[in-house]
Amino acid sequence: MSRYLDMVDEPRHVKNLTFPQLIQLADEIRQELIQVLAVNGGHLGPNLGVVELSIALHYVFETPKDKLVWDVSHQAYVHKLLTGRKHRFPTIRTTGGLSGFTLRTESEHDAFGAGHAGTALSAALGMCAARDRRGSREHVVCVFGDAALTNGISFEALNNISHTTRRFIGVLNDNEFSIAKNVGAISHYLHKLITHPRYNQLARDFERFLLRLPKGEIALKLAHKAEEGFKGALTGVGLKPAAVQLDVDGRGGQGSPVMFEEMGLRYLGPIDGHDLPLVISTLEFAKTCDHPIVIHVLTQKGKGFEAALKNPEKFHGLGPYDVKTGATLPAKAGTPPHWQDVFGEVMVKLARRNKFLVGITAAMPSGTGLKSLEMQLPDQYFDVGIAEEHAVIFAAGMATMGFHPVCAIYSSFLQRAYDCIHHDVCLQDLPVIFCMDRAGLSASDGPTHHGLFDIAYLRCLPNVIGMAPGNEDELQDMIFTATLQAHPCFIRYPRGPAEGVPRKDIPAPLPIGKAEVLRGFAGTGGRRVALFALGNMQRVAREAAEQLTAAGCDVALINPRFYKPLDAGCHTFFGQGAEVVATLEDHVVTGGYGTAVLELFSEQGIRTPVVRLGWPDQFIEHASTAKHLREKYGLTAPALCERIQAALALRVGQDTPSLARLG
Repeated sequence: MSRYLDMVDEPRHVKNLTFPQLIQLADEIRQELIQVLAVNGGHLGPNLGVVELSIALHYVFETPKDKLVWDVSHQAYVHKLLTGRKHRFPTIRTTGGLSGFTLRTESEHDAFGAGHAGTALSAALGMCAARDRRGSREHVVCVFGDAALTNGISFEALNNISHTTRRFIGVLNDNEFSIAKNVGAISHYLHKLITHPRYNQLARDFERFLLRLPKGEIALKLAHKAEEGFKGALTGVGLKPAAVQLDVDGRGGQGSPVMFEEMGLRYLGPIDGHDLPLVISTLEFAKTCDHPIVIHVLTQKGKGFEAALKNPEKFHGLGPYDVKTGATLPAKAGTPPHWQDVFGEVMVKLARRNKFLVGITAAMPSGTGLKSLEMQLPDQYFDVGIAEEHAVIFAAGMATMGFHPVCAIYSSFLQRAYDCIHHDVCLQDLPVIFCMDRAGLSASDGPTHHGLFDIAYLRCLPNVIGMAPGNEDELQDMIFTATLQAHPCFIRYPRGPAEGVPRKDIPAPLPIGKAEVLRGFAGTGGRRVALFALGNMQRVAREAAEQLTAAGCDVALINPRFYKPLDAGCHTFFGQGAEVVATLEDHVVTGGYGTAVLELFSEQGIRTPVVRLGWPDQFIEHASTAKHLREKYGLTAPALCERIQAALALRVGQDTPSLARLG
């Protein structure tokens, strides 16, 4: 049986379908999402929620001439299906396949690439300004979520829209969630708008527009729905009414006007984001407006898949799952706990003993592991929403009052708060602890989520203490050590399973800036090689040490523990005693740990060759697994051994033991 989805090879084909056919298309797209993501994993819940909205956008507008800008863009899977990429859709988030986000190099229909929240309004406004300046007439539509309104960049853009352009269409996709349940005043404010649509000042204009539609029966139906909305009825998404009463002019008891209207944007809504004819007609109306407009659309995250509706936080983004039950695949027997889960357990343990230790997340309680703290010690837990800058300065404020705040933020997300780290934490030398998950690869997510730059952007700041654990017991020790410091501390660790090392009952403090010698020179008379393996690169170093030893080398293995301050004595000792030094890091080589070692050697007059193993000076693409990318870019033991042997050969001007002996 043919599907309507099979008939849609490009956006213009959507316009050829009738409303009943479009509704059937929506059902087919949901099944496609559920089936494909069960194999690949991905952002299922957000995409199930925007099926009708995505169809309506392509029915009304004409990409790539018209520009669709998606905030975060993890909800653009449906957009990809409708813009000539459906045949490649089974490859999404896999090696060589489609990206899980919009990507300008992937399709001309992707007007702007993104992977972090809060960027779409600014980008779309920039496009509008450029369009107006050159005198063209294309439409620019910005789809932003309610969670994006917890991000300060969004408000910076909202502040400028009405002063910059008269033609701007914003679609507020409101599903009450970012990843976890939304928090804060913005969430309550939108809830107020949902339950009291008399805020809307475009009601009469919209009714008149509907009544002018050529198909009278549709117009009557839509007008009836609009009328219900204006009376305060909900639009079928099951939200609870707020205990706020409005005056006749659409103002609350304290006289608070609609935020968007006060910023010069006309507000329309809320409307049911799953009523496809209504969404289409509303977007058609927006095209006729000669002033900036925001359409408030209510959607259900996970619509069409019962398991996703019951557990929206889990199904925001996940790995492979069972289509029938929604159950994710169990971990293989003996798989170590994930790094973020270890962090969460350690936080609970330490927070029970220290009431001044608190955890802070930017809307990522599960992803960072702080869900455990939220459940067990809620008074020592804060979720500030998608607002990394605020999270950092909020933590700085707590630190001035004698607390030890722990900011659990992904490495790539912490980049957004760099000025706050510099100006508000490091400059004031405040004891804020940063636990940076995903420091390294986030393989299937790609370059927007890889945490490959934090050592470089932190190492140059004064007062920083930077650490990287080699196993979960060392992570526990590092967190405990950080709680004893009066300076900013940064602890980086990767995504995925840890090493499987048992943790001590009582964590031990580590001496600041001191490395751990795992294995010194044996004095065998072989070529001396010193391997300094930071954090999770110790596994690669151990394998390389075995291969080099088998080739006749005398190998020392060191766990640096700290990338700032460096253990100058340890690095100098082995730098002077080795014929080749190798540094290993899950980070770009530019400005990273290896660069710090080179700087130290230069200052000490040490001329020993240094082989730096890390990621190249480029943005790394997505792939099915981190293993694939490590092999492609040479972050493996065989590749390291080959480079070390080449350096040894250059040192004496002759060949060293055969590479074949390295295995």
